[in-house]
Amino acid sequence: MPTDTTAAASSTGQQAAGTSGRKKGRKGRLLVLVLVLALIGGVAYGAYWSVSTVRASFPQTKGSITLEGLSGPVDVRRDGYGIPQIYASSDEDLFMAQGYVQAQDRFYEMDVRRHMTSGRLSEMFGAGQVDNDAFLRTLGWDRVAKQEYEEKLSPATKKYLQAYAKGVNAYLEGKQGKDISLEYAALSFENDYKPGAWTPVDSVAWLKAMAWDLRGNMQDEIDRALLTSRLGPKQIADLYPSYPYSRNKPIVQEGGYDEGSGTFEAEGGSGDGEGEGDGTGSGEGAGSELGGGTGAGAEGDAAGFESQLTGLQRVLEDLPTAVGVNGDGIGSNSWVVSGDHTVSGKPLLANDPHLSASLPSVWYQMGLHCRSVSDNCRYDVTGYTFAGMPGVIIGHNQDIAWGLTNSGVDVTDLYLEKITGDGYQYGDKVVPFETREETIKVAGGASRKIVVRETNNGPLLSDRSDELVKTGKKATVDRSAPDRGDGYAVALRWTALDPGRTMDAVFAINRAKDWDDFREASELFEVPSQNLVYADTEGHIGYTLPGRIPTRAEKHDGSVPAPGWDPDYEWTGWVDQDELPYEFDPERGYIVTANQAVVDEDYPYTLTTDWGYGARSQRINDLIQSKIKDGGKISTDDMRQMQLDNSSAVAKLLVPELLKIDVDDEHVREAQKLLEGWDYTQDADSAAAAYFNSVWRNILKLSFGHKLPKEVRVKGQCLWVEPANTTGPADEAGKVRECGQRSASQAQPDGGDRWFEVVRRLMADEDSEWWTTPKRGTRPAAENRDQLFKRALIDARWELTAKLGKDIDTWSWGRLHRLFLDNQTLGTDGPGFVKFVLNRGPWKLGGGEATVNATGWNAAGGYGVVWVPSMRMVVNLGDLDKSRWINLTGASGHAYNAHYVDQTDKWAEGELLEWAYSEKAVEDSTTDHLVLKP
Repeated sequence: MPTDTTAAASSTGQQAAGTSGRKKGRKGRLLVLVLVLALIGGVAYGAYWSVSTVRASFPQTKGSITLEGLSGPVDVRRDGYGIPQIYASSDEDLFMAQGYVQAQDRFYEMDVRRHMTSGRLSEMFGAGQVDNDAFLRTLGWDRVAKQEYEEKLSPATKKYLQAYAKGVNAYLEGKQGKDISLEYAALSFENDYKPGAWTPVDSVAWLKAMAWDLRGNMQDEIDRALLTSRLGPKQIADLYPSYPYSRNKPIVQEGGYDEGSGTFEAEGGSGDGEGEGDGTGSGEGAGSELGGGTGAGAEGDAAGFESQLTGLQRVLEDLPTAVGVNGDGIGSNSWVVSGDHTVSGKPLLANDPHLSASLPSVWYQMGLHCRSVSDNCRYDVTGYTFAGMPGVIIGHNQDIAWGLTNSGVDVTDLYLEKITGDGYQYGDKVVPFETREETIKVAGGASRKIVVRETNNGPLLSDRSDELVKTGKKATVDRSAPDRGDGYAVALRWTALDPGRTMDAVFAINRAKDWDDFREASELFEVPSQNLVYADTEGHIGYTLPGRIPTRAEKHDGSVPAPGWDPDYEWTGWVDQDELPYEFDPERGYIVTANQAVVDEDYPYTLTTDWGYGARSQRINDLIQSKIKDGGKISTDDMRQMQLDNSSAVAKLLVPELLKIDVDDEHVREAQKLLEGWDYTQDADSAAAAYFNSVWRNILKLSFGHKLPKEVRVKGQCLWVEPANTTGPADEAGKVRECGQRSASQAQPDGGDRWFEVVRRLMADEDSEWWTTPKRGTRPAAENRDQLFKRALIDARWELTAKLGKDIDTWSWGRLHRLFLDNQTLGTDGPGFVKFVLNRGPWKLGGGEATVNATGWNAAGGYGVVWVPSMRMVVNLGDLDKSRWINLTGASGHAYNAHYVDQTDKWAEGELLEWAYSEKAVEDSTTDHLVLKP
């Protein structure tokens, strides 16, 4: 790998302190901060955390700085929100400046990310991160990223990565930790950690973290297997219903797979091909040797295998998230409307990815402009970037705009492996493991060594848990499985563990000029598989599904863990790019993607068994239809208003039935009346929304939550239940006490659109066993649907009385549904006074689970916001300067900088900022101008 030349930096003009565009009164706030810190942290901490400590890392944003390695001057123009627009005359200068500027604002975040992706968090945070590091070393993200950089990426991409790294290292030159970020000053209390030089591989590895959090149905695969300890196949099928094609439209509605040519055709297509799956997303599974599709053993009890998966789940929960909630609950909206239906006569494109709330936001807004686009300098692009990676991930250039949503395509499979001595069984042979030794350095402690073992199906995740090692020796499978030898282990097959070219795709999309360029570029976007929407200034719109998507043998659909020893369960190849779905200029004039099914039931490949169920996507379809009927036209602000739609689909289903329930208690009736005349809109100030969501949560708890196994229930939630594959002291009624084991943000039933669909399908069966619940204290038992609804109305009334008070006039959804922004390292695990400095909130939010304004909450765990629209944008292809955008937080990662959370209030109110693109618009919006000189 080439060695980067570290550029020396020297500054002229204004000094770093006082040049970051801070608002008036900032010094007074800092002095107050110091006094508070002195009170909270003690005199010693208060003295150390002085005003100069807080300000030391603020970036210089005016004047000039000399950077060794530039070939010409670079202009960095920032607007009133600190959003930078960079102007250069060569590609290398452009990306070097991007690295420098992102490091100015976000280097601590970048440093934590690269330590996470390389399994080196222990070097920063000590022994508490060793288990996480061991798991990430087992996955080997950093190792695969090195292979990608050395073997797969184009020379141009490598050149850009090297230039970016050079810019980051120019920023680091000569700086101590406290000069880079406040967090390093805090870390210095614990250890003497100092950040090292940035490398191109650090940037590439970030794509692995992105892919991990957008990896598809691995969580559902685990959960379906865990449910078998208490539920039978029919009950599990009830909880994973088939996709409702008759009600919620897929993304691609025109064209289809052509059996004759073996390609997907945007127009026509026979749509009658027979292939390896039905594409229905039923979730019921095709069955396997591991218990007929449930993942459990057909003979004896399956406690051993369930314990393995529980152990894996615990490891997954502890991993720090990169962009999502560890792969669960991830959503996003994007849609594009053609000029036939817009005020401007040119397309409009909207996007708002739903990801974990983080501080700073995972996104960093930026413009990358060549002063003159030519062969020497090919970029004029703006949008949302990742700090730590060159290029733009979502946005627009001078010709096209694009957005992303998670496709949910299944690119991960868990395999149960029979291990014997130094090998594993495959077919009738024992194959030796591929092994490697990893050394984990630990801040303030001794280094740890681990051995990673890999099978043909990938690394053994079970090696990272003592519990998995023990229970692997007891895992029960059916009689067709081989003797267990030394035990069974769990391996992961995942497309991201093969070197790919996604980094090439980023730059190719950034410079695409038309649909053909875009399609060609998107084919390089191998991992993670995403829905890409497209629009251009010529008036075209489109959609394409790229990705490296595996094909499987007929008996294996990826819905449950598979037997690794059987060759019939391995991946058989990849779906060819020509066979993947797309649309271009559909007759209806718009395209909606919101994690619903991509294609209809006739598509010959099973892309996944776990689509989103389409509540959001269909609502967006309906909103667009309502605007364009009778020739209506859609404006940029109409797109914004659609993004803020708070309408609850499940409320529309349930409220009419809830109002029919005869309630005796006058206090419960008082709450029930809140639902009369309610328009199902979940605004932050709505008392009806607060009460309904509490009723919904209690319906889920009573009908499903109390019947699910402990492995998926909320940690600490204890129930007396009938014995089932478990041991423990029984009461006089023969029941045992079982306590939940899953974190509140990951537990079930989470209340998302899958649960909407489950309840919808049960509504007609009023005597279903799911509608039963026992008496609790003075709360009545339920033997049918309406009795359970009555119990939920009662429980919700008293739950909100405890949380919000007896007076329903004071209730509001926003008091329950609050967003806290926590710094993702020291803001969650640091000392109390450090959390005070770094964290922000709360904000009272509207919206909810599976609404377009998807401020997600987990009904099993509570009402707090766990994932959000991480940004919002609307691109106007008729006049790019009339596009609008907003970020969850701000440009800066520095606590108490003016741009730390300066966009959050507007984000919470649903506002969008002006998005300058043309040189004149950028110049008019400029408040700070910095020149980087060679």
